[in-house]
Amino acid sequence: MHTVAVLALDGVIPFDLSAPVDAFGWARLPDGREAYRVRVCSVGGEVNAGPFTLRTPYGLELLAEADTIVLPGVENPPEVLPPGVAEALRAAAANGTRMASVCVGAFLFAATGLLDGLRATTHWLAAPDLAARYPKVTVDARVLYVDNGQFLTSAGAAAALDLCLHMIRGDYGSAVAAHTARMSVMPLEREGGQAQFIVTDPPPAPAGAAMEPLLGWLEDRLDRDLTLEEIAAHAGMSTRTLNRRFREQTGTTPLRWLHRARVRRAQHLLETTSYPVERIAAQTGFGSPTAFRERFRKVVGTSPQGYRRAFRG
Repeated sequence: MHTVAVLALDGVIPFDLSAPVDAFGWARLPDGREAYRVRVCSVGGEVNAGPFTLRTPYGLELLAEADTIVLPGVENPPEVLPPGVAEALRAAAANGTRMASVCVGAFLFAATGLLDGLRATTHWLAAPDLAARYPKVTVDARVLYVDNGQFLTSAGAAAALDLCLHMIRGDYGSAVAAHTARMSVMPLEREGGQAQFIVTDPPPAPAGAAMEPLLGWLEDRLDRDLTLEEIAAHAGMSTRTLNRRFREQTGTTPLRWLHRARVRRAQHLLETTSYPVERIAAQTGFGSPTAFRERFRKVVGTSPQGYRRAFRG
């Protein structure tokens, strides 16, 4: 039987912990036998899991016996892992053990050095911090999970279920994975390359910055097809000066900021109204529905209708 070791460290996020335990725990072979032996281990036997304290019967020695090791996320991922953890994980990796992380568990994974030179993902909100903290890791925030063979990473905790189903399918085939998906009330068809649903808020200017009033002026005119020259004229600057100062204070150009603000407005309308795509395209300054669909898919990673189905209240 395949053994899955879930390593819980202090501050473990409960759902990050339960996602792999539930998914692997539900898996059954065609004859009804359990497909995986799931064990939770920790450093000292007791783990602070926020709302509750978790006691685990297994220590780090379990990692040497496991076929798969899962690293759930923790509330505040440390840059240096607890004593013995990195060494145990690297030793298991050297023996060919498969390893996967859930959400911000990618920080723990990256701290071992095992992700250096590899592509990885995490929750889109934490991706910039992961990339800054571990520059040797290529962070892709636009996918649900990344499979490098031995080393795998997932985005948010819900995406961990997608990753677990992907591993189950690789271990035992589609029939076992499909049964696990039904038991978990999960779709089986979401692939790793599917985009995370990212909130596209445009970057703000620092409070009190010179560009702050201009951003408010732009927000009020998202339905207009503004040119850089019109924006510069309103700001009383040349286009060159506007671009330079705007980038200094927001990290992007006026037109790119405007595109992101339009997409964010479109997301809000798709979530809260039944307006047809044509009306939303007009209200967000994209002009034609075709241009709107293309820009929305490029930024968000799915179609406007796909986004509405997922997020309409």
